[in-house]
Amino acid sequence: MYEPVRLSKRLIEQLGCSRREAELYIEGGWVTVDGVVIEQPQFKVESQQVALLPGARAESLEPVTLLLNQPAGMDSETARSSLNMATLSEAHREGVRPLHGHFARLNCLAPLERGASGLQVFTQDWRVTRKVEADLRRLEQEYIIEVRGQATPQALERLARGATRNDRELPRAKASWQNETHLRLAIKHPQPGQISELCAYLRLEMLSLRRIRLGGVSMGKLALGQWRYLAGSERF
Repeated sequence: MYEPVRLSKRLIEQLGCSRREAELYIEGGWVTVDGVVIEQPQFKVESQQVALLPGARAESLEPVTLLLNQPAGMDSETARSSLNMATLSEAHREGVRPLHGHFARLNCLAPLERGASGLQVFTQDWRVTRKVEADLRRLEQEYIIEVRGQATPQALERLARGATRNDRELPRAKASWQNETHLRLAIKHPQPGQISELCAYLRLEMLSLRRIRLGGVSMGKLALGQWRYLAGSERF
C-alpha cells in the first residue's frame, strides 16, 4: 500500500533533483500523472505513473500577455477571473501551451471605459506594463461605435482638426463610417465620457462602444468572452 505523497516529492525521488527544480518542472506543465499533465506541486500521488514530458525544462515561466474580448458591463476584476483554459479562443490554440500559471498576477492595462466591450489587456510582463503606461497618452485607440442618427462628412473632418462643444475643446479624433449604423473612431487616450461627447457633437446617439485596437495591437477575430496570447511579433 502506497502512502500519498506530494507530486514534487515523488519527482525528487525519481530524478534526484532539488525541490525548486521539481516545482519548476511541475508548474511548467512538464509532468504527467498517469498521462495527465498536473501543474500543482502539492498534488497527492500514490501508485500512479509519474513522468517527465520530452523537452522538459526546470525554468521559471516566461511572463505572458493576454488579450480578451470583454463583454459590455463586465468590470476588469470579473474579466480577469474569466480567463481560464476553457475561454481560450478555439481559433488560437494551435502552437500554444496554456498553463494555470499564466492566469496568476495579471495586471490590467488601459482598462475599458465602463459599459464598453472589446479589447482588454492583461499582462504578467513588467516590460509590457512599463511600455503601455509610459506611452498611454500617445497610443491611439480604435473603437467601433454603434450610433443612431446622421453626421455630415464636414463634421467628421472637424473632429480631426479639433472642435469645441459648449466652449470646451474636444480631443482630436479620426472618424469614418463603417456602415450606416457604425462609426469607426481612432483617438488617443480617451477619458471616460469623451467618446460619448464626441458623438453628441456629431449629433449622434451612442448605443454601444467596442474597442478593437490599442496602439499597434488589434484584438483580431476573437469571439466575445474569449482570449488569446499576445504574439511575439506584436507590439503596442
